[in-house]
Amino acid sequence: MLKQHDVLEILAPAQWQVPMVFNSPHSGRQLPKAFVAQSKLALHQLRLSEDTFVDELFSGCVSVGAPMLRALLSRSFIDLNREPYELDPRMFIEDVPGYANVASARVACGLGTIPRIVAEGLDIYRGRIEIADALQRIESVYRPYHRTLSLLLDEAHRATGFVLLFDCHSMPASAVSGSQRFRGQGVDVVLGDRFGAACDPGLADWVERQLASAGLHVSRNRPYAGGFITETHGNPRNGRHALQIEVNRSLYMNEATLERSRDFALLKALFDDLARRLGDLTSAMAGIGPSKQAAE
Repeated sequence: MLKQHDVLEILAPAQWQVPMVFNSPHSGRQLPKAFVAQSKLALHQLRLSEDTFVDELFSGCVSVGAPMLRALLSRSFIDLNREPYELDPRMFIEDVPGYANVASARVACGLGTIPRIVAEGLDIYRGRIEIADALQRIESVYRPYHRTLSLLLDEAHRATGFVLLFDCHSMPASAVSGSQRFRGQGVDVVLGDRFGAACDPGLADWVERQLASAGLHVSRNRPYAGGFITETHGNPRNGRHALQIEVNRSLYMNEATLERSRDFALLKALFDDLARRLGDLTSAMAGIGPSKQAAE
């Protein structure tokens, strides 16, 4: 049985000063031994779906005064940016529960809550697995993670009536062909706000301008408009804003070896500065003065 400390980690500031929560649900690297035994893939292959180093890229939020929630377990084990029960019947020995969503597009392509494949289209498992295994992962990993995320967002929102969830992800270069280098001509960053439904358009516009002014080519909502987390927690009319960011992995790492590139530090400094500026902006939007904290 996995405990909460095996599932997630909160990188907490000394004092929570800005109405933001950063989230990295796909950067976990741990692979449970029982899961590895079920798989026919090598450890390196099981990590192909991860948002490698994304938690580090955006960890500057902590020094600004915002917490980061990050997953510890690999995305190949469980995908936290899905509905709780997006389950593929082809994966299991028994029937899936009647309440499961078996018809989503993500299930169809093998990337449900319990993924059938890794990002390169490789089948993870040697054969079918027990449905009890999947349900146990959801109860011991998925639910504690989402409960913690909701508690963090509620705490910030309670203090000022405003919170921004900054949902941090990465994408393979192949998903946005043409971007091969930092400050290149292809798509470097995709911002997803569910076409304005999850985040105030002015706030998303501001982030886009900041990134573009740093020399990055930014796309909005294409090919990623925001996933389950953005959709669930974004409600601008109620002062709850959620913005997803997808960073092209070729900007900061070698996708084949999963190693940082020489541009990693440069890109991290850029995102550190973005977090600082975003903290100032969201504090102003929430009406927080120098003497008031975001969560008390």
